[in-house]
Amino acid sequence: MNDERIIKKYPNRRLYDTEVSRYITLADVRDLVMSCTAFKVVDTANDNDITRSILLQIMLEEESGGEPLFSATMLSQIIRFYGGTLQGMFARYLEGSLDLFSKQHHELVRSLGETPFDAMTRMTQKNVELWSEIQGS
Repeated sequence: MNDERIIKKYPNRRLYDTEVSRYITLADVRDLVMSCTAFKVVDTANDNDITRSILLQIMLEEESGGEPLFSATMLSQIIRFYGGTLQGMFARYLEGSLDLFSKQHHELVRSLGETPFDAMTRMTQKNVELWSEIQGS
């Protein structure tokens, strides 16, 4: 059984959530992301999976308002990895680092008795271990 929620994108650019049987907005999709709900966005014109494209649109909106997460320098550096020999390794490193950071964030919130410096030191050590592991593969 597939627990993945299906969102359909129609040619008129509207998003339709098949689970709740209604049209939704990008803000609603962002809420699904924030609640860790698994979903897939499908273009009804050709049945292509366009989930990444929708997620990038959400990121663009987030970056445009408030305090951005990515600096222009960081974005330029990321773009330079596209098409290069290290693109795959860089993608695995970023994904692994974000997974690790997320786990450590939850651990930090859970263990409020610990100082933030100790947690950041441990997180940095695990990040270095992850990078070494990726270089070895």
